[in-house]
Order: sequence, then C-alpha cells, then structure tokens
Amino acid sequence: MNPVMTFMMLSSLILGTLITISSSHWLMAWMGLEISTFAIIPLMTQKHHPRATEATIKYFIVQTAAATLLLFVTASNAWLTGQWEIQQINHPLLLFTITIALALKMGLAPLHAWFPEVLQGLNLSTGLILSTWQKIAPFSLMYQISTSNTTLLIIFGLTSILMGGWGGLNQTQLRKILAYSSVAHLGWMMLVMQYKPQLAFLAFIMYIVLTAPMFLTFIFIQSTTINSLSISSTKIPIISATAPLMLLSLGGLPPLTGFLPKWAILTELTKQNMMTVATMAALSALLSLYFYLRLSYAMTLTSSPNNTSAMLPWRINNTQNTLLLAASIPLSLLMLPISPSMLAFLFH
Repeated sequence: MNPVMTFMMLSSLILGTLITISSSHWLMAWMGLEISTFAIIPLMTQKHHPRATEATIKYFIVQTAAATLLLFVTASNAWLTGQWEIQQINHPLLLFTITIALALKMGLAPLHAWFPEVLQGLNLSTGLILSTWQKIAPFSLMYQISTSNTTLLIIFGLTSILMGGWGGLNQTQLRKILAYSSVAHLGWMMLVMQYKPQLAFLAFIMYIVLTAPMFLTFIFIQSTTINSLSISSTKIPIISATAPLMLLSLGGLPPLTGFLPKWAILTELTKQNMMTVATMAALSALLSLYFYLRLSYAMTLTSSPNNTSAMLPWRINNTQNTLLLAASIPLSLLMLPISPSMLAFLFH
C-alpha cells in the first residue's frame, strides 16, 4: 500500500477511536466507531488475496449490523427521553439491546463467531490492530453503561471465558488461537465491569500489554501455525525462552504479569459474594491455559528438524525492527511487582 495512504488510514483509525472515547453524545460516539471501521478496511485488504477479501467482507457486515443496531437504539432513546447523552439510557430493553450491539462489535461470546474467522484471513500486523486498538472504542462505551446491566454482563463474561477456552483447544492456526484468547480475556473484563470498572480497565490494559508482544513475536519469526513454531529456535533462540513465558503470562500464572488481573478480579467477585461465578471463571480459565501450554510445548520441548531448510533461517540477515518487541516483552513478564502501585493509582 502507498505509504501516504497507510498514514491516512492509521490516522483515521486513531482519530475515530479518540472521538468515541472523548464524546458524551451518542451520535459523536457512533461517528467515531464508523470512522474506525472504515479506516481499517483498506488495511485488511492490502494483500489482494481471496481469504483477506472474505475476512474483510465478514468484518464489514458484522460491524455495520452492530453500528446500525446501536444507532437505532440511541435514536429510540432520544425519542423516548429527549436525551442523547451516553449515560442517560435507563430503559431496560434499550440497555439490553445496546449491550448486545457493543458485545457484537467487540466479539464477546456468544456473538464471537465472526472474530476468529476474520482474524484468520488477515496478516498478523493487521490482526494486532484488530485485537487491541479496535476494541478500545466499544469497550469505552460499555464502560460507561455497565452499571445498569449486571446480569447480562455476567452471562456474557462467563460464556466468553468458557467459549474462549473451548474454542482454542482444537486449533492449529496461531491467529485463531489468539482470537479465542481475546474472547476469553474480554470475558474476564465483563465479569467485573459493573462492580469495579477501574479493574476492568486495568484488565484491558494488561490484555493489550500481553497480547501485543505475542503478535510481534509471531510476526518476527514468521509463524502462523503450531507446526512452524518448532523451528523458531533456529531463527532466533532467545524467542524460544521468552515466548513460552509470555504465553504462561497470558494464562495468568504467577509470578508473571498476567496473574494480576485474574487475581484482582477473583478477589473482587469474592467480595461481592459471587463465589459460584468466581469458581466457574477460575475453572474455565484452565481451558485457555491448556492451549497456551500446547504452544509452549511446541516452541520449547519439540526438537526442530536438522535439515537444510530448517537450519537456513538463522543464516539470513533479519532486517525487521525489533525495538517494539524488545520493549514489550519485559512489560509482559515483569510488571507484577509494581501491581500494588498500579492498583493504588486506579482505586484511590
């Protein structure tokens, strides 16, 4: 793609998200969501491949349906109450419908089926944008209306954790595994959204911090399937040491960074006397941990073949810029010691 066009699309992507998160008017928020949607479509189709075109069409249809439903609900609310303010939706049916629309935009289960299919058709760099940046705008809207829809968010949260774990068990494609991982992490955020929105925001930040280096790692070693991970040690050996730690951090094992949001969310659910929900969420997280361990096994405990084609990559000079990867890996592994400071900053 032309560099000027790439710059315009990325600028529009950032602008659309900033408009949504800074607006208090539903029409402005909807406009920001539409700008973000239309800005990412050229990035998704920059590789003129039938699979990328299919993924783009699926994404466009789903996002258009969600945006249309969102606009219909907000217009109905304005007709009933005369208010366009985001926090002025009080009618139960309208709250239910708008939560459905935002869940469809983010890819929450059981409205998640489009997300793994779309992500599978994209390259890893566009997939990184879709999995992280594109979720900020609908998450900010869900953040503002979350206090009024407790039961539905708990159902979405538990279903997402469960489906995110089950869906990733049978996959061999790394992009689909990361998609189901995203669904599961969003479920954890929804569980605590109505009780402590700040904690859901912390979990979202941690999700971005953990997911971005995994995408950057797979971009660097040019792997899209589990089988191709077995020769990653021949491309750059240190990746075989750091990537499994990042995967275990995504799974939420101490003393890695990913333990912080899960531990804090389970603690908050316990304080709210929701022992059953906390237990179901913790047990469902074991499903996700299994496929993280599966990827770790493929990278560290599988011997790569010692043939010419497998040994060749380390002889080729890699020209990729690794600064962002090198900066994000320590964040994904070593942020747990400063967690008390982060929690104190958010809650006081």
